[in-house]
Amino acid sequence: MNTLAETPLGKSVTVAAVDGPRAFRRRLLEMGLVPGTPVRVVTVAPLGDPLRIEVRGGQWSIRRNEAAQIHIATGAAGAR
Repeated sequence: MNTLAETPLGKSVTVAAVDGPRAFRRRLLEMGLVPGTPVRVVTVAPLGDPLRIEVRGGQWSIRRNEAAQIHIATGAAGAR
């Protein structure tokens, strides 16, 4: 399964699962990053970390190692 960290810039994908420590998963799930949610990688910092993503109309910055714990549906595209 691919991860958000491997997603090319500008591509929309759909979240399949969120892994990692319980507190990390809970924080993301409470913010609305649940399976089935479309996510788009907006920008990547010059040194590759962090990523800026668009989720439900808002933009978040997320570390690449955190993005690696967000699995995406293979071949799925988001709403945008």
